[in-house]
Amino acid sequence: MKKKKRNFKEIIGSNKPTLVDFYADWCGPCKMMNPVLQQLAGELKGRVNIIKIDVDKNQHLAQKLNVRGVPTLIIYKKGKIVWRSSGVSTALQLKNILKQYYEEAV
Repeated sequence: MKKKKRNFKEIIGSNKPTLVDFYADWCGPCKMMNPVLQQLAGELKGRVNIIKIDVDKNQHLAQKLNVRGVPTLIIYKKGKIVWRSSGVSTALQLKNILKQYYEEAV
């Protein structure tokens, strides 16, 4: 089943915080992030958006956002970058960081 393609700006412009994972298929640490992001998606369903962007297929966007290494995680709120990190993070670390952005709206 194919997901409806949404515009990147539309997704990150949401009131909900959006965690964007810039990854590459050949990247070992990126593969380690998959179960972490799946766990977060389940735990934070409805409170945050989580999307993955393949830097090899989206080189222009990766360059525009100055993504130099993968995985790079960026959290957007209302279209603005509110947090950014390169490397592997744990589910607990990400959950604690995201919490401050989705609780603002409550």
